[in-house]
Amino acid sequence: MVQPPEDYVPPPWLVWLRKHIYVVAGIMGVVTITALRPRLRHVPEPPPVMFQLPADVALVDQHGQPFSTATMAGKVWVAGFVFTSCPSTCPAVTRAMGELRARFDRMQVPVEMVSFTVDPAKDTPEVLRVYAEQAGVSEHWRFVTGDPKAVRAMVRDGFRLGIGEREPKGDAGMYDIAHSTKLALVDGDGAVRGFYDIEPDAGLDEIFHRAQHVLAEGIAASKGRS
Repeated sequence: MVQPPEDYVPPPWLVWLRKHIYVVAGIMGVVTITALRPRLRHVPEPPPVMFQLPADVALVDQHGQPFSTATMAGKVWVAGFVFTSCPSTCPAVTRAMGELRARFDRMQVPVEMVSFTVDPAKDTPEVLRVYAEQAGVSEHWRFVTGDPKAVRAMVRDGFRLGIGEREPKGDAGMYDIAHSTKLALVDGDGAVRGFYDIEPDAGLDEIFHRAQHVLAEGIAASKGRS
């Protein structure tokens, strides 16, 4: 190794670099990681289509407005299943959907919410409107009812989920109706893309991110058609 002469005086930039070498190395590391992050990040594929919802089932929401898969065309939405006098699981489902709605709003994610009653004989639009107000429901969240046969056609035949019969529950005329607590993710073409649990750390996180993947897929498809 060649040694510099004894009277060698390094240039100022080299003196500065030697003095701050660790700072410079740290800055270069941060810049490199930032530049590479988009290439390294793995974005999961949108969930595949499971099946199509029926287009000919006509229902109404809590404001008496028509609801069908056609009225939701082009929108990604999350569906849940409740009834207003439910003594068991429904409050947890509505609470979970409320947390998800708040998260979508906070992050400005344009996903709609729809709660289907499984007790349409009792849950009229007026009853659902009061229930929604008591739950502090914001916009972009519809509560849907209709003719009992039409509701069952949507839930049983459309979402392929079961609805039980009214079963007595305690005193004072209380009853329960067995139904799913899963949340369904539906794309802009009215296709179900998955069912998710209502636990905050598992199901809600997953549906929150999956919904955005489906949104991005729809945006990319619309750009491809234009």
